[in-house]
Amino acid sequence: MKLGVNFGYQDWGSNLEGALAVAREADRLGYSSGWTAEAYGTDAVTPLTWMLANTENMSFAPAIMQMPARTPAMTAMTAATLDLMSGGRFMLGLGASGPQVAEGWHGEAYGKPLGRTREYVEIVRTILRREAPLEHHGVHYDIPYTGPGATGLGKPLKIIVHPRRSDIPIYLAAIGPKNVELAAEIADGWLPIFFSPERYADAFEGAVEAGFAKAGSDKTLANFDIAPTVTVLLGDDLEMLRGFAKPMIALYVGGMGARGKNFYNDLACRYGFEAEAKEIQDLYLDGKKREAAAAVPDSLVDEIALIGPKERIADRLDAWRESGVGTLIVGSAQIEAIRVMAELCL
Repeated sequence: MKLGVNFGYQDWGSNLEGALAVAREADRLGYSSGWTAEAYGTDAVTPLTWMLANTENMSFAPAIMQMPARTPAMTAMTAATLDLMSGGRFMLGLGASGPQVAEGWHGEAYGKPLGRTREYVEIVRTILRREAPLEHHGVHYDIPYTGPGATGLGKPLKIIVHPRRSDIPIYLAAIGPKNVELAAEIADGWLPIFFSPERYADAFEGAVEAGFAKAGSDKTLANFDIAPTVTVLLGDDLEMLRGFAKPMIALYVGGMGARGKNFYNDLACRYGFEAEAKEIQDLYLDGKKREAAAAVPDSLVDEIALIGPKERIADRLDAWRESGVGTLIVGSAQIEAIRVMAELCL
């Protein structure tokens, strides 16, 4: 099991040096990858570029670049550029985001994310392969554009530069079974959130296997990377550490969406926490964020995070290895936690 490190939604203006210290230490210890994020604050690509320039061995990827924010061609250009600049250390993490951000921030219709994602990845791969000028006429993307307002002057183009790699690894963020199935079919890896290794078989294994079957090749977990980001907090006071983890869980389960349209809430329900998920959401949407965090069950935190002293974390790692996780992405700002995970896993 490889290790990555996730830098989350950093305030890159005030915490750049701290994040760089974590990146350099992870690079020295043998971590395979680093991951940056974006929501509606700082973007994922700019800090990722900085990290690539300040490390030597690790690959870096966004987790995720929001597809509503960029055309597929712009994403392919960015991927080709960063892969060239880094000597082949770039990976591409993509996701549909959610209706709140797609429509409320980017002004793009959320639409049908499964079909849009399939076309998006196909276009990016076509550009990177550079076998022919790009031409794609699908439900979601029309290239060259021929719709209302078209000048008729557009023509198929081929990316000017020669990408260093035509097969830059593409990871997809996915939560729902159909999205996970699509990731297993068309991507090189899957970026789960709030991953429970004990519940993988019931919640996700069928979707992953269905995706492999649709891929129509020898695709297995041997060549498909399940790469969850896992909160890792090192210390002896479990109650305090759980208290650090619960607000983020409450934010997603309670506030990232509306009642009846919250993918993270749906995930908690699939894990068997239906009543708790409803309570968290009701409290959060009523503005009671502290109470919502307090309502997050200890058992849920313990399933999806690695917290406690080194010995407790070591005992939990077997479950992650046995679930088929290929890359465990450490979500922690504690350099000591970064070191302990390397000692336990590398």
